[in-house]
Amino acid sequence: MNLDAELALAARLADAAGAAIRPHFRSGLESESKSDASPVTVADRAAEEAVRRILKAEVPRDGVIGEEFGAEEGASGRTWVLDPIDGTVSFLAGRPIFGTLIALLVDGWPVLGIIDQPILQERWVGASGRPTRFNGKEARTRTCAKLAGATLATTGPQYFDDHQGEHFMALAARTDHKRMMMGGDCYNYGLLASGHLDLVCEAGLKLHDWAALVPVVEGAGGTMCDWNGEPLHAGSDGHVLAIGDPARLEDVIEAMTCHH
Repeated sequence: MNLDAELALAARLADAAGAAIRPHFRSGLESESKSDASPVTVADRAAEEAVRRILKAEVPRDGVIGEEFGAEEGASGRTWVLDPIDGTVSFLAGRPIFGTLIALLVDGWPVLGIIDQPILQERWVGASGRPTRFNGKEARTRTCAKLAGATLATTGPQYFDDHQGEHFMALAARTDHKRMMMGGDCYNYGLLASGHLDLVCEAGLKLHDWAALVPVVEGAGGTMCDWNGEPLHAGSDGHVLAIGDPARLEDVIEAMTCHH
């Protein structure tokens, strides 16, 4: 599958989203709730509108699924999946570790993904059959000889229910928990793709939260799957694992399924 045209289009989509988001970051707008005045709402909507305008003009037959404006069916078997600001809490706190996520799905499988951090101007680009690039240079995950030495990240314990939390803690107990990272949303997956983290474990993600991450992580040599080790596709349930070194996949699944 030659994705040159799609990659060029996706880069322009990320540029447009970033231009819409930047003026609202640390803008001091009241951000108590997701009322229409909060900077995240203004920025989210402006970014998604900008991206949808380009898609409608250039690939009108493709479907679009976005966090803010829902799903538009396409006629091509291809769907663009958008999350203009993944990491709302970080955005509102002025932490530049949120990201714009842009993915292309073909028949429900992610084939292209961008994680873009518009404040730091950092961009990870992944596509089926080619190496992931971070700001134009090849990105690689790092090897992890054993689970006990792994650095694990998750957005936060508050996103797990009790049952999910038990599985997460079982995994955390087998990793280097002194170095466990909390917070970070999509940014963690970029860091994993660039070899700075070993594992990310999350639950309750929606398609727009994870679709773009799969090509980025896998193109860098990592693997992404659900908590049973199955590959992620449009029907997946939102339990997501990213593993920098695929040699640790079985260890991770085993750690999470062990019953005390």
